[in-house]
Amino acid sequence: MGEVAIAEFLSHLVIFMVVLLLAVSCHEAAHAWVSHKFGDDTAYMLGRVTLNPVKHTDVIGTLVIPIAGFVFGAIGGMLGSIPLIGWGKPTPVNPRNWSNYRTANFWVSVAGIIANLILVTIGIVLAKVLMTQGVAPIEFFEKSSNPLIIFVGDLMILNLSLAIFNLLPIPPLDGGKVLSSILPDSFSPALELIEQYGFMLLLLFIFMGLFNLIITPFIIALFEILQRI
Repeated sequence: MGEVAIAEFLSHLVIFMVVLLLAVSCHEAAHAWVSHKFGDDTAYMLGRVTLNPVKHTDVIGTLVIPIAGFVFGAIGGMLGSIPLIGWGKPTPVNPRNWSNYRTANFWVSVAGIIANLILVTIGIVLAKVLMTQGVAPIEFFEKSSNPLIIFVGDLMILNLSLAIFNLLPIPPLDGGKVLSSILPDSFSPALELIEQYGFMLLLLFIFMGLFNLIITPFIIALFEILQRI
């Protein structure tokens, strides 16, 4: 790898981490904000209703795994295909403070996903502006050394990946919490049992490449949207 290639790699890694920190911060801050609106000020009092990444960064989920995924992906998948995803420090909530448990649980759970989808939409708008102005080609996902194109591409891809990842119905992901707010209370013991092994299940799910199979159609759909709008 030459000096130019190394410089481009490091530049993309920095942009990738900036976008990831933004995505994670918006995701967790949205959870905290909506929980506060439903009467729980736990996260609010801890300063989690903020876009300051320091408040939301998890060493493993926000730094180690995403950087490892980026590096191994860049050198050709030396240790297999690792998707460019991550997660932040869990937002603390006290359901006892919510005015309506099931309604609050649903909206607090989906708040982070909605925040990521809003960022995807902003990315699509920016991508369309760049394409209209001739700054970026329609092949937006091809390798580019333009920092602006890299930023917008990462903004769309990372936030879409985080949104879909968190929709997986596996506790402790948001999708699992949404499931608990929809299913009858009789399912609670089963969901609690799954949550005990949720982290191991997620790691297995990721490293077996199953998440890549799920996210790929959504990436293709995103590309189709960029072509048609």
